Order: sequence, then C-alpha cells, then structure tokens
Amino acid sequence: MEERKIRLLIVDDEVRFLDAIAERLVMRGLDVRKASSGEDALELARTCKFDLALVDLKMPGMDGMQLLKILKQEHRFLEVIILTGHGALESAVEATKLGAYGYFPKPYEIDKLLESLREAYETRMRKKFRADEERMKQIEQIGTGQSPLGILRALRELDDGEK
Repeated sequence: MEERKIRLLIVDDEVRFLDAIAERLVMRGLDVRKASSGEDALELARTCKFDLALVDLKMPGMDGMQLLKILKQEHRFLEVIILTGHGALESAVEATKLGAYGYFPKPYEIDKLLESLREAYETRMRKKFRADEERMKQIEQIGTGQSPLGILRALRELDDGEK
C-alpha cells in the first residue's frame, strides 16, 4: 500500500520564492499546491483538502494573519505555519493566538522546515484522531435506547454540529 503524501498549501506573493520552495518540498515527497495571494489560497483550500499550510506573513491584499484566521475558522484540523522575512515577536505572538502551529523565518533551512512540517502534521493527525474518537463515542450513545427516527434526528444534529 502506498503511503499518503502530506498535502501542503504554500502561499507567498513572491513567485520565484514560491516556485523554489515548492520544488524543494515536492522533491522531498510532499504533495504541494501553490497560491500567490490570500484570495487564491482560500479558493484552493475550499476545493482541495490540505493537511498543512505554509503562509507568508506580508502579502498585498489579504495578508498572512488574515488568511490564517480564515483558514483556521473554515478548516478545523488544518495546521498553519507562518513563513516570513519580516519577523517580529509581536507578530509571532499574534499568529500563535490566531492558531498558527509555528512561525518560521526567511531565509529558511530546509531540514528545519521539513522537521517543523512533520511535527505539524503529527499534531494535526492527533487532533483529528481525538475528534474522531469523540464522535464515535457520541454515535454509540445515540444508538442506544432510542427509536430509529430518534436516532436519525440525533445523528443529523451531531452532523450539523460538525459543520
């Protein structure tokens, strides 16, 4: 059975940098998609499922913080790492408060970046596993002692709560 590749969205307005980092990560076995703006990234994220996102902080239009906030709202288990050449402690703290997994400076060291991506992916999988376990417990509880119609209603409510 083939191992599933980590699905990564990279967002950066510097197209040469975007192409270079994407190529390096593809060569290391990641499934990479690119976006050169926050708006393009949101469109991609709404049509493709990603495990991780690597997002530039400073971009024209929608910046990395705005994109981070929306991605975390719309994609519960997506882990986001902010990548920036304009690092400051304040923006790192803000990114963390908004749910960023990490904050990585440019220029980056590929091995350290890969390690951070692996750790973010493991964190994502643990969160997803715990959520799936909790959902299974809820489904087991629903299935006991109710009429079939009551079970269907309860499952619909549970499903609506997941959205």
